[in-house]
Amino acid sequence: MSKFYEVISELNINLENRLFSVCEGDHAGEKMIVSGGIPVWMSDESGLLAGHQAEAMAAEDGSLSAIAGESVFAELLGNEKKMVICGAGHVSMPVITIAKMMGFRVIAIDDREKFVQNALDHGADEGICSGFEEALKNIGGDPDTFFIIVTRGHLWDSECLLNIINKPHAYVGMIGSRRKVSMVKQLLADEGIPQDVIDSVHTPIGLAIGAETPEEIAVSIMAEIIEVKNRTEKSTGLSAEIMRALLSDKRGAAVMATIVSKKGSSPRATGTRMLVLEGGKITGTIGGGMAEAKVIKRAGEILAANKKGPQSPELLRVEMTDEQILEEGMICGGVIEVFLETV
Repeated sequence: MSKFYEVISELNINLENRLFSVCEGDHAGEKMIVSGGIPVWMSDESGLLAGHQAEAMAAEDGSLSAIAGESVFAELLGNEKKMVICGAGHVSMPVITIAKMMGFRVIAIDDREKFVQNALDHGADEGICSGFEEALKNIGGDPDTFFIIVTRGHLWDSECLLNIINKPHAYVGMIGSRRKVSMVKQLLADEGIPQDVIDSVHTPIGLAIGAETPEEIAVSIMAEIIEVKNRTEKSTGLSAEIMRALLSDKRGAAVMATIVSKKGSSPRATGTRMLVLEGGKITGTIGGGMAEAKVIKRAGEILAANKKGPQSPELLRVEMTDEQILEEGMICGGVIEVFLETV
């Protein structure tokens, strides 16, 4: 499967990338990667997916489909979620904290060294101390990049927005009073930026929840970002965290657990992945609680059996009954199906 990870890591992030996995049947474990509508890799070029490409590509993303009597999971792959914050003032600090909790890679930009260091101290993955225009020239956008403009003045806001607006992005938001926003929009219009592009900027930034403190404003910003992010049903594919674990020379055998079906109030979406390593160590999560514990237990059994010989992939159904929910003090019930495969 090393070629599979290589292809995944080299996909063009500006194209629509889809992954198809046979989860149950004689061809369980077979995979196909499609980029820009064109199959770019198949684990078996004479297998089920190769013989039913059109049927597979017509499948709904984020769900299991029956193809030639076997269960196939189709997913639209997202990339690592990135957040670029222009301005490292008081509002940016709680934004960074929440963004990291949500799994974003965060880049903070400011022309004041002390402020950049503060952003790093709050968890930013990268801090750039330079003029905004210079820094943004070296940052390329993509459909999974979220830009937040929270500088200390409208001149810097305008500079940032002019250097961001034409980059590929998932979201652009700018803080400011109505007067400040109006001035910045007029500056953009004077620069010839089309009105529909200007209107696509989320400003004033954040959901209207009456936020006042930096922490409350950060919550409103991140709530709006969650709303935008979740409009498109994408899986995160293989996250940077999971890829690092997969590529580690020290990891040994592992089981990849992927949610491929859910009913009821399961806490995580289809396509969510967790890597279970020998010894029970995990990377990622499929939602915690009893359901995750059952998956980890079964993954451990597979890893133990794998020492005697390669184990076939399997589809594990985890059902939370009303009695179990009450016993565990949980508020979420339902059924998930998790595809388990050794890697």
